[in-house]
Amino acid sequence: MSEPRNTAPDAPRPATRTVGAPRFPGGPAADPAGSHHERRIRSFQPRRSRVTTGQGEALRRLWPTWGMDIDGHRVLDLEELFGGLPVVLEIGFGMGEATAQMAADDPGTGILAVDVHTPGQGNLLALAERNGLTNVRVANGDAIILLREMLPPRSLDGMRVFFPDPWPKKRHHKRRLVQPEFLDLAAGPLKPGAVLHCATDWEPYAEQMLEVLQAHPDFENTVPGGGYAPRPSFRPLTRFEGQGLDKGHLVHDLLFRRTRREA
Repeated sequence: MSEPRNTAPDAPRPATRTVGAPRFPGGPAADPAGSHHERRIRSFQPRRSRVTTGQGEALRRLWPTWGMDIDGHRVLDLEELFGGLPVVLEIGFGMGEATAQMAADDPGTGILAVDVHTPGQGNLLALAERNGLTNVRVANGDAIILLREMLPPRSLDGMRVFFPDPWPKKRHHKRRLVQPEFLDLAAGPLKPGAVLHCATDWEPYAEQMLEVLQAHPDFENTVPGGGYAPRPSFRPLTRFEGQGLDKGHLVHDLLFRRTRREA
């Protein structure tokens, strides 16, 4: 004898998201520049982690005002975007605590903060709103496309690359961000005299950074006699950095000034 059919109405299925659609309507795009068209080796690995309710709400509400996608289709007007403030580009901000602290400590400087980590984007937006910070904008996507396609020449007053992925395995060293090709791109939008500030707790990467920066004709070390710089007081000690110090890692800061050499 066959079992009776279940005649109860089907439970509603959760809405599905189209492949490539943003996780948060009106928020950061899943693939703003169309990565399938981008053939270069990526210097970052997108992290997939849970977005909290607060981060998701911040993305939905604040992204249309304070966020932007790096799509490579337009050149940014930084003066309009930041109301005439001098602008520093920060590449890779993690969860945004240090970025928010630097923005609060220096409200006269705009920070264009770039990352691909969605929870971090939402967290930084929430921190900016909570602390009344109007000098932060969050960009989603590949910083290389931003530098190459979307920033005018001599439009940045500084650039920060704090604790980029060290790609410790030798076969992955080609993925490290701070390479001669990156410096070629970074030199274009940096104003003469602007400082590129890098920091890492991975000793071999610090050595590579120092080597390529010292060899590049568009940058000069701000440290008399060369070498690493002391940690500037304006760079907050982050939780990530503290964990590295607890493990015995040495943190190296490198501050190199854009020279006035004409291209």
